Amino acid sequence: MISPTVFETDVRFALAPIDAAFDDFRLAYPAYDSTRQLDELRATEYARLVRQGHVYLDYTGGGLYAESQLRDHMALLGDSVFGNPHSKNLTSLAMTQLVEQARDYVLQYFNASPDEYLVIFTPNSTGALKLIGESYPLGPGDTYLLTFDNHNSVNGIREFARAKGAAVTYIPIVPPDLRADEDFLAHALASANPGRNNLFAYPAQSNFTGVQHPLEWIAQAQSKGWDVLLDAASFAPTNRLDLSRWHPDFVDLSFYKIFGYPTGIGCLIARKAAAQKLRRPWYSGGTITFSSIVAFDHYLTPGPAGFEDGTVNYLSLPAVEIGLKWIESIGIDRIHTRVMCLTGWLIDQLLSLRHSNGRPLIRLYGPPNTDRRGGTVQVNFFDPDGTLLSCYDLEKLANAEHISLRAGCHCNSGAREAALGFTREDLAVCFRDKDRLTFDQFLHVIDGKTTGALRASIGLASNFADVYTYVQFARTFIDQLH
Repeated sequence: MISPTVFETDVRFALAPIDAAFDDFRLAYPAYDSTRQLDELRATEYARLVRQGHVYLDYTGGGLYAESQLRDHMALLGDSVFGNPHSKNLTSLAMTQLVEQARDYVLQYFNASPDEYLVIFTPNSTGALKLIGESYPLGPGDTYLLTFDNHNSVNGIREFARAKGAAVTYIPIVPPDLRADEDFLAHALASANPGRNNLFAYPAQSNFTGVQHPLEWIAQAQSKGWDVLLDAASFAPTNRLDLSRWHPDFVDLSFYKIFGYPTGIGCLIARKAAAQKLRRPWYSGGTITFSSIVAFDHYLTPGPAGFEDGTVNYLSLPAVEIGLKWIESIGIDRIHTRVMCLTGWLIDQLLSLRHSNGRPLIRLYGPPNTDRRGGTVQVNFFDPDGTLLSCYDLEKLANAEHISLRAGCHCNSGAREAALGFTREDLAVCFRDKDRLTFDQFLHVIDGKTTGALRASIGLASNFADVYTYVQFARTFIDQLH
């Protein structure tokens, strides 16, 4: 356990006063001044951060909502009577109109042609990915190809693939930047089985390292016979995804990651040609036009409704349009500029921290600059002897300072294993007798294998004071023994 004395102030390791540090930051990152509108919004729409003295650095975990988003949504609900959209009565028709309006606005926001794409509402990104896993026609002779640093919800599709007899291939990521091995990727893409179903999945931005993989891979893979699943959950909150320029076959999203509210709604944006390949393994209320018990058959509803199980979260769906319009009113490019300025400064500061013996305080996982990366900064802290400090202990200590960071592997087991150097032999033993172990016994077996890292992630309401405070917190661990 880390000593509680880490919070004692040591003038040797003090940062410059915040005003002076901010002046230096603006000189180093002059583009930041073009984002000053966000400071005004921070003081009004996100004033609760100021009132609570809270430093929120977990935007990859979940975005923050503006107060006006809540007001606009509550006003809509308070002034109307809405019913379940699966009917033709007045309240149902009123809701159906808003559901379809939200669906259309998602296409508009991502510049996706309604002639090419459709929007399927799901509970979240994971729901969208499960839909692909259960419905994409993988079988013997088919291949599921994915990068090592995918979210576990993308990794989980491999279980559908394996159950159906398809091959599963991982593209490794290479230290120190933990980018994909592009030679391996080129070879793997060239090995697609002609005439078979080949699915390639990768994150536009890794939720562990912040690495942004090239969107050029989409057309490259498609030209070799692959359907492409682009996980945009971590990318879309601070980057422009233009589906008139890039044409992945499937894109998964969680809206709360983009604008905070509502939770419980995501979507799958699917190319209509690719969606025709999907075959649902079951049907449910809302997905069919007609079902017969006597005839033992059913007719699946065409279009998005055929993939939306049960009743969609209809009262929350208008808030999706409200949230997207909110982001548009700010400008995704302005958000991106601010995030990258703050990220660049934070990385520079953290990498400069040294113990008195010259050893680095932190180890960064991912690119050491803002080249082809997003606003996710993943690190581990080490004491002067080089001993790893528990990221979970650090998370607790940050809590005491009203700083929200996130510790763990962040549902990205491949990136964690590559970053921390775990080998197949290290981890295979964990699962050797898993079916005969109790849960407590399994926890004992994996003791020491669950180490993760400490993630800070920057978003639309972040400001310089947030990253400054985190660096102040980090500096208190200089020369502190484990």
